[in-house]
Amino acid sequence: MTLEDIWNKSLKQIEERVGGNIIDLWFRPIKLAQFKDQQAMIEIPNRFFKDWIEDNYPDIVAEAVGIVTGGPVAIRYRIAEKVDPAVRKMDMRLETRRQKLASRGIYLNPKYTFENFVIGQSNQFAHAAAKAVAEAPGKIYNPLFIYGGVGLGKTHLITAIGNAVIDKKPDISVIFASAEQFTNEVVSAIRHEKMGELKEKYRNIDLLLLDDIHFIANKTQTQEEFFHTFNTLYERQKQIVISSDRPPKEIGAVTDRLRSRFSMGLIADIQPPELETKVAILQRKSEIEKIFIPEDVAYYLASKVKSNIRELEGCLIRLGAQSSLTGKPINTDMAKHVLKDLIEDDERPVTTDQIQKVVAEHFAIKLSDMKAKKRTKEVALPRQIAMYLSKQLTNLSLSDIGKNFGGKDHATVIYACKQIEERRAKDETFNKMIENLIRKIKG
Repeated sequence: MTLEDIWNKSLKQIEERVGGNIIDLWFRPIKLAQFKDQQAMIEIPNRFFKDWIEDNYPDIVAEAVGIVTGGPVAIRYRIAEKVDPAVRKMDMRLETRRQKLASRGIYLNPKYTFENFVIGQSNQFAHAAAKAVAEAPGKIYNPLFIYGGVGLGKTHLITAIGNAVIDKKPDISVIFASAEQFTNEVVSAIRHEKMGELKEKYRNIDLLLLDDIHFIANKTQTQEEFFHTFNTLYERQKQIVISSDRPPKEIGAVTDRLRSRFSMGLIADIQPPELETKVAILQRKSEIEKIFIPEDVAYYLASKVKSNIRELEGCLIRLGAQSSLTGKPINTDMAKHVLKDLIEDDERPVTTDQIQKVVAEHFAIKLSDMKAKKRTKEVALPRQIAMYLSKQLTNLSLSDIGKNFGGKDHATVIYACKQIEERRAKDETFNKMIENLIRKIKG
């Protein structure tokens, strides 16, 4: 296969996971410049593409090229445009720090620090708690449990704890891992009879940062191993920091004894940011990324992206990429055009009819099945997904949602939403499908 053949087939793999809008804006401008011995050099237009892909889909390119070429692939990026010397110096400093920590088995994003975390009413308590833990790990607030919705800054905060602690004590032993990664390691250790090595790795450290703990719901062996790991670290006065998308009492299918461990220290929540905080976040991010964004554009984006900070920052990076590629300054018209598939348009509210149509088309069922009394698996799951999305994307009451699905009662809608929420928490492929459906509905 030629380089072009490999990349075109890889794009098809990527499109199945991210959808057409994302593939067109972020991946088609990329090309495969070199490929030898399962090592790929990817040429990207500018650093905005590199930042966005690494922040949102860090493994997707390697996985796609690996599927096409039949083996694991190591990816390196080459930026086509000339980079501002100040930006290049900062990027090199961050990359040096990342590599230095990675050589010790510590995988922390060096961009996530307390210094560039924007504080507002919605997150000031969680920020203060995280700072206190970083000042005296293992002494107070152990464990620290931070929860909040997707993209509100939980990962930033717990990573900032790790970076701050390492700045003070460079030789400290730290593990940052997602609950999914921990689960995969438990499964692998059991399969290969290496539980001793896993225990040695996780129980002989000074600081454990575990992201998205809700992922271990329904995973009995993972919960058992984490319970004993938690106890060992706690008894040794080693700091434990946990994040979740919900408070301990709302995490389904975990043991009571583990739930009680989550609640032993301090629980801090992060709420969706208010308008002023979102504008401040955009302005701080624009300073870091050297993107000039007029104040009116910042307020426009902040008013349209309702809660998700990650999505808000993604909008800024998109605009930076577009401005860099076209040589045109960022303005409101550019924002409306480039971000039409992402930002919420108050003039085009989402309806249940629209949701039902998109979901029915995705699952290749009749639109009428959404309101029918059929309970077959082929119909039940799409109907539950459509109910869940109606709750998420419209302002309708549960009773009104039920009426739009053939007169179902509100208890049926509640059950459907719970089923989908739990599956999203434990099934990453299913979660990405839901995200793609949301993009189609909003597009």
